[in-house]
Amino acid sequence: MTTTHSFHIPVMGTAFTADTPLKVAQYGIDSVISIVDDVLLERLRKFYSEKNNLPYTEIHKSSDDARANRITSYLNLVNDLSQVKLKEFSNLSKDKFEEVKKYFDILPESSSLKKDFYEIINNNFKFDDLREWLVKNLSLGSIDVNIMTKVDKKNYSKNIELPSEFNDAHAALRGYAQSDLASSVIFSAGMNPRLYGYIGQFNDFYPTQTGYLKKKIVLKVSDYRSAVIQGKFLAKKGLWVSEYRIESGLNCGGHAFATDGLLMGPILAEFRDNRQELIDQTSEVLFQALERDERIMPEKKLDLKITAQGGVGTSIEQSFLVDYYKLDSIGWGTPFLLVPEATTVDDKTREQLKKATENDLYLSNVSPLGVPFNNLRNNSKDIEKLEKINDGKPGSNCPRRFLALSSEYGDKGICTASRQFQKTKIKEMDGNSSINFEKVVDKTCLCMGLAAAAVVNYGIENSESKTVSICPGPNLAYFSKYMSLKEISSQIYGMSKNLARLDRPHMFMKELDLYINYISDKLFESTNDFNKKQEKYFNKFLNNLSDGILYYSHLFEGVQTQFSQSKENLFDDLEIFRKRLTKLNKKVDTLISNI
Repeated sequence: MTTTHSFHIPVMGTAFTADTPLKVAQYGIDSVISIVDDVLLERLRKFYSEKNNLPYTEIHKSSDDARANRITSYLNLVNDLSQVKLKEFSNLSKDKFEEVKKYFDILPESSSLKKDFYEIINNNFKFDDLREWLVKNLSLGSIDVNIMTKVDKKNYSKNIELPSEFNDAHAALRGYAQSDLASSVIFSAGMNPRLYGYIGQFNDFYPTQTGYLKKKIVLKVSDYRSAVIQGKFLAKKGLWVSEYRIESGLNCGGHAFATDGLLMGPILAEFRDNRQELIDQTSEVLFQALERDERIMPEKKLDLKITAQGGVGTSIEQSFLVDYYKLDSIGWGTPFLLVPEATTVDDKTREQLKKATENDLYLSNVSPLGVPFNNLRNNSKDIEKLEKINDGKPGSNCPRRFLALSSEYGDKGICTASRQFQKTKIKEMDGNSSINFEKVVDKTCLCMGLAAAAVVNYGIENSESKTVSICPGPNLAYFSKYMSLKEISSQIYGMSKNLARLDRPHMFMKELDLYINYISDKLFESTNDFNKKQEKYFNKFLNNLSDGILYYSHLFEGVQTQFSQSKENLFDDLEIFRKRLTKLNKKVDTLISNI
């Protein structure tokens, strides 16, 4: 079956897309489940089992390999229920006809599948004939999973460290590998060599003679160099990366892994121009490894997809990315937070998202990972955090411990958002001016906050906090209404009027603005202790931004059709960014002269 759509729904938080496949997979839409939180997935398995009158037996946290088994069981349930929904479409009945039409209505007008369907139903069709056609042509959206490679905490039993395969990310991988799914695992947050080595324990990740992979590897990357390094590392183990998913470093939701000033356009061009070389070089390494390990050799080179996500918001941007950069799919994340049919967000938070402006969306330091985190101002979790600080009891009781990764107070790890960590750190403030109180208590319990929306939405009873953290990208500011699945599909494919704000900047210009703001803040923070290392960092960053501006100048001038209506505004924006960059370069030069 060919891919139904040229967009996908990326992972968002732990709860927001945790059950998205149950809402959209039957329409052929690919989506991604975070499998970091096995407690949440176990609760959702119970909820959906009871909702569908299916037997449920709890997998208790104290049982053997509980984390992996919970993940496997939930993924199998999602797969089974999604397959049932698709089968209901195929077993067409008159009362289901409108639902079947919805499958095709959200396809682009250019879809041959859509054209064939309407040709059939507009010509005195018989239900039996249509059923047969649907069985042959309907396909389920891929039910993919996401693993943050760095969220790989060690685990213990009776104070004895367990083997590495029981680390959090390792166990999550095992849970996916043992599931029935034929889909992809998306690795994000950088390279974890030990975790990557563990993939080889599972046969589903190796190709058959025809090149079929039941389980595929997808790497989320922010530049070409990272893709080459990680791709060859895995190929040496006989493992093929089926897709590189390029994400904007800053114009995205969730954690923001900024590049050294490398911008989306030049990065996409590098992937496009070097795609065949990447395939050829990595394939050579792969085939050598498969032969060395006496594994099945595919008859030909394996397929490779290049996709992108981060800040896209109009059909013009969607089609330009696909056509000009030869991308296979575009991720639409943040706008889907305003689509109740697709994502799980509690009503109060969704209403905040709808009303959010640029000032309500900011890059924060609340994440215990120590990575900048896109945040919504005045979300209920942050309000709860401030109340605890004002009561003199900052920090969380840390029931999940997924982000207990700091080794500052012991090898077992501790979360910097925990009450224990913050209480200890605050005690150390006496006579130590290097500890900043606000920075210590700013950390938020994301484990609970990012899971709470599902707990609230589905009335799941527990004694834990039900306040919500949410991590939309800056793009959300330009969408201010709830959308149906059909409406957002029309937005993506240009089948209806634009639903985004008319003053919304082009995604490339928004990212450039975010990067200049980011490096400006970094430079301000470094003013009092500027050194040679920082000189090298800032010069590299600013040079990359300058190269990016030059690239966009040539792009907007050379590609006439896509930018003809907005070219003048785009060049005005670039001129403003050039002037801002010049000021930053002068400031760096001044700081260098004072070293």
